[in-house]
Amino acid sequence: MSDEQKTKIIPDELKARDIMVKEVMTVTEEQTVDQVIQMLMDYNVSGLPVVDDEQHVVGIVTEGDLIYRSKKLEIPRYFTILDSYIFFDNTNKMEEQIRKMVGYRVKEIMTKEVVTVDVEDTVEDIATVMTRKNINRVPVTENGKLVGIVTRRDIIRAYASER
Repeated sequence: MSDEQKTKIIPDELKARDIMVKEVMTVTEEQTVDQVIQMLMDYNVSGLPVVDDEQHVVGIVTEGDLIYRSKKLEIPRYFTILDSYIFFDNTNKMEEQIRKMVGYRVKEIMTKEVVTVDVEDTVEDIATVMTRKNINRVPVTENGKLVGIVTRRDIIRAYASER
């Protein structure tokens, strides 16, 4: 057995389709934050993909998005000149914070820039994306539509089954 084979934990041929959870709970943009909280608690998951009517992933809502509601508001730093305020920071960031803190609907608190993977992506590629982006789950798509989800636990389970 070569050194490369010894260090390779998961075979190259193992793909997202092989380890993904196929029955994915999802929410829509119009659902309420209370409904999301209830689903997270009832099903013991930490995040849910947000989909449109055609099952395209348009966002993701996670425990992190909900915890964000409890954080302190960060006021942009500024100084005044001739009775005018000059902001050092982007005021759009403050608007985003306020929107997420007081949001009632999923569309107001969800993360819109979602990292997705394709059903044919290798587990090695998925693990790389998850660690580089510091994310816990990735929706799996095929032809642009949600077909599954891979979590860190799914990857660890794949490691365990290959031992």
